[in-house]
Amino acid sequence: MIKLFRSKLVLALSLMILVFTIGVFGYKMVASYTWVEAIYMTIITITTVGFSEVRPLDQNAKIFTIFLIVSSVFIFGFAISVVSEYVLSRNSLQLLKKKRVKNTINGLKNHVVVCGYGRNGQQAAHKLKAYKKPFVVIEKDKEVISANEDEVLFVEGDVNDDEVLVQAGIQRAQYFVAALPDDALNLFVVLSARQLNKDLFIISRASQATSVKKLEFAGANKVIMPDKIGGDHMASLVVMPDLITFMDQLSIEGESTTNLEEVEIADFTDQVDCQSIRDLNLRSKTGCTIIGYIKPNGKYIINPEPDLELEPKGKVIVLGRPEQIQKLNQMFHIHQLKTDEI
Repeated sequence: MIKLFRSKLVLALSLMILVFTIGVFGYKMVASYTWVEAIYMTIITITTVGFSEVRPLDQNAKIFTIFLIVSSVFIFGFAISVVSEYVLSRNSLQLLKKKRVKNTINGLKNHVVVCGYGRNGQQAAHKLKAYKKPFVVIEKDKEVISANEDEVLFVEGDVNDDEVLVQAGIQRAQYFVAALPDDALNLFVVLSARQLNKDLFIISRASQATSVKKLEFAGANKVIMPDKIGGDHMASLVVMPDLITFMDQLSIEGESTTNLEEVEIADFTDQVDCQSIRDLNLRSKTGCTIIGYIKPNGKYIINPEPDLELEPKGKVIVLGRPEQIQKLNQMFHIHQLKTDEI
């Protein structure tokens, strides 16, 4: 649509320049006007402002003036119609786009609501997108929304407004990420989110250590301090650089470089008899190794024994190369199962 508008606009401007040029040279030749007089007569003629002529026109000059008026009226009318068409179509397109986004958000459930699309919010969105986890971002900066609306579902508004949280589907959401740069704002929005959804798993950012307890008291399940994590990571690179570099290789940046996967036992039970880790036999089937087990009560077991009894609501942490993780997902339709639940 934009290309079509540009081509029409270029055509309209070209015709306007052409009629202006014809008018100037026509008055110069037909009425023997000076250049200034010819430009003046052309402008008052094509704009139809009604000023008097520089000097009386003869018959040829009058015929030329009639031709110039009729031509300019049609050309200026065409230019106005092009601009009007673009403005109206752009408004209609924006309305259709907002309606489509609203319908998409209304169809989501068990999704993630991210508050703020700053540095941390963008990183969270990037990771969620890599994991194909549906999410909605609440942002009030129109420029930020305009620059990223083709890739991210946005709800425009203030996070302090409960109606905006409802528009983001917080009552149907599974996770909530408060990634605002101000601890006071995060505290307020965590309180609001907890009131709107008692079962929501809330993750909040904190800049000050003194804010952690307050955010947890307000209802946050997890509180993250990005500055502390960054400092710990840099210090660890000094103390044990090879181990930390190896751990960095396990970071998940996309489907093709995934080294870790968290799988619910329920994803296996419909396909294999898995009373224990040995029964899963993932090592021989996919090449992946189970490095951790999460019990239904939230207890973590590192490097579990092969005979560890598995519970339906438990989870296993699997380590493997990207192709092995991909084979695991394809064999047990893990991501497909997660998608069907949404």
